[in-house]
Amino acid sequence: MALTQIDHVSDDEEMQECIDSCFECVQACEWCADESADDGEEMARCIRLCRDVADLAAMHARFMARDSGYRTDLAAITADACDECADECEQHDHEHCQVCADVLRDCAEICRNMATA
Repeated sequence: MALTQIDHVSDDEEMQECIDSCFECVQACEWCADESADDGEEMARCIRLCRDVADLAAMHARFMARDSGYRTDLAAITADACDECADECEQHDHEHCQVCADVLRDCAEICRNMATA
């Protein structure tokens, strides 16, 4: 069965965009956390937030794929976490932090739209 046959996702472009954005967020956050691991204690908050967001975004994508009734609540939580993590990443000059912050801002906006849909 192709993923395009999942009716509630394939019929909802906004949901598919949010799933894609969440998985992009997971990748950016995991990369940022990994790159930051060698940068010492000043990156500890960035690493923790990136890991939290990666887990939340992955869970949110899974909840959307299964059409969970909790997906709207999780969308709002994911958006808030993305914004907090982006605020932290933006404080660092590292390229991975800046890229991650951009991805996080996009994901936060898309998740927030899902939360209010």
